Amino acid sequence: MAHKIILDTDPGIDDAMAIFFAFQSPDIEVLGLTTVFGNVPVTMAAQNALTLCEIAGKDIPVTKGVGMPWVGPESTYAHFVHGDYGFGDIKPEAPKTELDPRSSAQFIVDMARKYPGEITIVAIGPLGNLALALRLEPDLPKLVKGVSIMGGAAFVPGNVTPVAEANIWNDAHAAEIVFAADWDLTMFGLDVTNFTPFSPIFVEKLEEKNNTLGGFVKESAQFYMDFYSQNREDRVCFFHDAFPLAHLRHPELFELTEGHARVGTGTLDRGQTVVAPKGTTPSPLWNEAKTIKVATKVDHAKLEQLFIDTYAL
Repeated sequence: MAHKIILDTDPGIDDAMAIFFAFQSPDIEVLGLTTVFGNVPVTMAAQNALTLCEIAGKDIPVTKGVGMPWVGPESTYAHFVHGDYGFGDIKPEAPKTELDPRSSAQFIVDMARKYPGEITIVAIGPLGNLALALRLEPDLPKLVKGVSIMGGAAFVPGNVTPVAEANIWNDAHAAEIVFAADWDLTMFGLDVTNFTPFSPIFVEKLEEKNNTLGGFVKESAQFYMDFYSQNREDRVCFFHDAFPLAHLRHPELFELTEGHARVGTGTLDRGQTVVAPKGTTPSPLWNEAKTIKVATKVDHAKLEQLFIDTYAL
């Protein structure tokens, strides 16, 4: 049976790689792409999502969602990582298709009501859409199968501040709402993604297996590699956003740790994802917090082969 998912995204180079991986996966049914600000402004994210659907030949709903953090000013975005238009040095043509008129949060709620207990929300950007969906439908955790996010740093340093990863830092108050909700949440953060670099040979293989989709990833990823290869002897990039999708298909490739989680929203700890493994603390402040699962290890070789084989389908 196919996994029904909603892919909440801010495309984004690694988002593009992940979206194409989901489209190519025979056991994943993408019900729609819900977009959010993050790597790029939300209007650009929505247009980029339409572009990716057109490149892949997919006719699915794309919605525009939250464009600002739950609290605080507009983001400064990550153009230095993803390029001026989100796809490295590629300036995509304006998409010919149009957005679904619903907000991303409303689309999430509508689909959850339509397919109760069947949908996994895969969130690979900041979590504003999920937080808003929880406000629109407080029973949303009962209506979805689970939530898998790319974000956070439980037991390792952050990549925006010493303690915070970008997706969580971008909308920390929204993340606090999402992490506190009573649903099955699995986090794929820097604990696992930052220890799984991909070489130029990897994107060349994606292009070899799929000239259209893999070729787009290879071309856009050159800018991404330039960023990640600074101050390194080897040339690499990191495809963070595809990890929760890979786990959905092959959970045996990953090691998970379960623990009580809280998200920092203060000045210095903004976006920090602190996880206390179950049974390690007597503090009620932590033991009363919701538990989540955190990916801490992955079989790198098998993961890479899964991506390559899926692009070849």
